[in-house]
Amino acid sequence: MLFDGKTTAAHILQALEKENILLREEYGRVPCLSVVLVGEDYGSTRYVASCEKNAQRAGLDCRVVRLPESSSEEDVLSTIYSLNEDNNVDGILVQMPLPKHIRQERIVLAISPEKDVDGVTDANVSQLWKQKHNNYSQFCVPCTPRSVMRILKEAEIDLDGRDTVVIGRSNIVGMPVSKLLLNENATVTVCHSHTKDLTALLRQADIIVAAIGKPKFVSAEMVKEGAVVVDVGINTDPATGKMCGDVDTEAVAPKCRLITPVPGGVGQLTICSLMENTMDCFKRLHHG
Repeated sequence: MLFDGKTTAAHILQALEKENILLREEYGRVPCLSVVLVGEDYGSTRYVASCEKNAQRAGLDCRVVRLPESSSEEDVLSTIYSLNEDNNVDGILVQMPLPKHIRQERIVLAISPEKDVDGVTDANVSQLWKQKHNNYSQFCVPCTPRSVMRILKEAEIDLDGRDTVVIGRSNIVGMPVSKLLLNENATVTVCHSHTKDLTALLRQADIIVAAIGKPKFVSAEMVKEGAVVVDVGINTDPATGKMCGDVDTEAVAPKCRLITPVPGGVGQLTICSLMENTMDCFKRLHHG
């Protein structure tokens, strides 16, 4: 089964739009997401434009702060501090990657944990690893891992005791999605591109989450019949110049119970999760 991310995303955005109508009536405004974009990276510019478009569909307020690539680290920090203090801003997303002269670690530390919609601050990372259950309303879970879990739930994939391999160790996807899977009692192995006998591990996996950043890295011979494959990768296919994932979808799909395409899979729901996290920040502000 090829997962239809576009249809699922449309249903989520429609539900958010209805909820925002009620929030405006009750509070006089809707949740507000502020995105800080430094420079004009092609991928980042496209992603932020998609955030604006989907926020409009969901009835949210989305404000993009665009800073030139020559901006200093202090310029970016000053912008974040101002957004932290703005009572009309509920969520803050600093779009990565940042220019090389700006230290990502220092920028992340500056974001207020209460407004950290991508769950990257130390406070939210700590909350994630302390939680034994997946309750997304208590704090912000990183958007892409949240989307991976939604796909598995929508597809009614039983995670209890399932052998799951996550390829990728980043703090944005690999590690948090591993924790969320463990919370659902999956048996999780975390790997990377140089893991010894990676192919053997993948052939035994009931579920594969590929978040490695290598175009078409997972081939058909790496996947067993009936596996579930969630492709988080966003790459450029060197052969065609088109967007592709970490999985060779055309070759792998015939063997799978479920596979997510790129584009049209996880990416569609990641932005929805960003909108949901913004609304959760708004609700916690008003309800505690």
